[in-house]
Amino acid sequence: MYRSYVMVCSGQTCGNTLSDRIAEEFEVQIKLAGLRQEVQVLRGGCLGICGSGPNVAVFPEGTLYSHVKLEDVAELVAEHLLKGKKVNRLLYDENEATNTVRSLSETAFYKKQMRVALRNCGVINPRSIEEYIARDGYAALEKALTRMTPDEVVETVLASGLRGRGGAGFPTGLKWKFASGNRGNVQKYVCCNADEGDPGAFMDRSVLEGDPHTVIEAMAVAAYAIGADTGYVYVRAEYPVAVKHLTLAIEQAKSAGLLGKNIFGTDFSFNLHIKLGAGAFVCGEETALMTSIEGKRGEPHPRPPFPAVKGLFESPTILNNVETLANICPIILNGAEWFSAMGSEKSKGTKVFALGGKIKNTGLVEVPMGTTLREIVEEIGGGIPNGKAFKAAQTGGPSGGCIPASLIDIPIDYDNLLSIGTMMGSGGLIVMDEDTCMVDIAKFFLEFTVEESCGKCTPCRVGTKRLLELLNKITDGRGTMEDLDRIEELAAFIKSNSLCGLGQTAPNPVLSTLRYFRDEYVEHIVHRHCPAGVCRELLQYTIDPVKCHGCTACARACPAHAIVGSPKNPHTIDTAKCIKCGGCIEKCRFDAISRH
Repeated sequence: MYRSYVMVCSGQTCGNTLSDRIAEEFEVQIKLAGLRQEVQVLRGGCLGICGSGPNVAVFPEGTLYSHVKLEDVAELVAEHLLKGKKVNRLLYDENEATNTVRSLSETAFYKKQMRVALRNCGVINPRSIEEYIARDGYAALEKALTRMTPDEVVETVLASGLRGRGGAGFPTGLKWKFASGNRGNVQKYVCCNADEGDPGAFMDRSVLEGDPHTVIEAMAVAAYAIGADTGYVYVRAEYPVAVKHLTLAIEQAKSAGLLGKNIFGTDFSFNLHIKLGAGAFVCGEETALMTSIEGKRGEPHPRPPFPAVKGLFESPTILNNVETLANICPIILNGAEWFSAMGSEKSKGTKVFALGGKIKNTGLVEVPMGTTLREIVEEIGGGIPNGKAFKAAQTGGPSGGCIPASLIDIPIDYDNLLSIGTMMGSGGLIVMDEDTCMVDIAKFFLEFTVEESCGKCTPCRVGTKRLLELLNKITDGRGTMEDLDRIEELAAFIKSNSLCGLGQTAPNPVLSTLRYFRDEYVEHIVHRHCPAGVCRELLQYTIDPVKCHGCTACARACPAHAIVGSPKNPHTIDTAKCIKCGGCIEKCRFDAISRH
């Protein structure tokens, strides 16, 4: 038993290599200080405050240090661990300027959070099954196998109101119920979707890095519920830390008798395998994912039949994503009523978001369903940096849409987001400020979809390309008002005729920006002007003759030789030659060049 525990965040977002070196330095300095018997160094999962990493937490008091460098470790050991004095200059503080001394739980970043799926991340050593067991690990599996029937497990998950956290929000218990018939007579499979292909999303990766056993245990519970004996975790190969921790966790569970035959002395047996994905976005779609596990090209299939009837290897299969599974064990242990008491009427529990973009506190947040966007952005996220105004938030990744500033007080849950033209998706939440061009944002997500389309169906393969061509036409200054009608018509066709959910939702970012920011599209078309100053072809660079000192720095930096003028006299820009690279603005010391 140690009096203090130093938890060094070892998630990829904090920079795993640097974090390991910091942890090693802590071990060296603790040994030199004679504290080896009193202080233990742990390499934990993501603490959530990714923008301030590398992060180090000291437990049991929960003191959080941020932006820790190797050279800071000796001071932290000497002052905090040896003398009991907190090192104020390294303390995390979301307000920074106040220099207040706070513990982890007291910060504005954590106050409104409720960690269920992330309950162990940053708290336990993900490489230790003993620490997971000490936090009620595998107690849910023991309870399910020895005190509940498979039907009772299914009904508990169904009664909890848990909906899938990976996309459309289908009731998890209902999916399990569909696959639960003919137990013992038919080969069945349990699959975990850890592919997570949305830009900016890293919720599932962080759970696997920080709490891999919760996924293993939940998959075993799901297998018991439907009568399966084999499971697959489909995880992208670009998540090396997650794969490493999951592989180790599976080996530990097997050695402890928690995977394999006759688990907890019962007739239930379950084996788990890892399948590495190559990063194809379409493999986040359930039928494409299962096809990839089978060793074939990852392409979606028409439904019905649904995977619960005919899935992996043409056998009944259930597929849940990592975050969904991370909620299962707490539900089994605490009961359906406990979980359903959190959240909103039709969206129970909590939701993890990867908060990014133009926001002060980037990272992972977990809040009860129904928390308003304003609370997430202004209180947990710390607001928009540099005094800029909040403009919009993108949810659901390439399949979602944008929430405008006028709807910042909307409670975030499945139904509310659908009603305004976006969706929950896996949980990416990208914040945008006044300098964001919404036409460019729509183009960014559509470019991603075009690149990642599997090409199997024409509406997605060709339709999204034509849609992107229309957006490019607008941002290049060649658009017409008739193009807006063409965009809406083509988007409706793609949504109603694409084979899978990815193609069907591909036009969402375009449609939502058209719905709430139509004036920006009109400004691009009618006035050939980008209000945010983002679309390169619509920009104009000018030099203020009053401010220009004729220093020639801009002319020397211009690769197109578009700036002319003699030394000590005002310069001018030849707009016909200007390639709008912005190099002149960077070099001007007198703020004489403007872009508009």
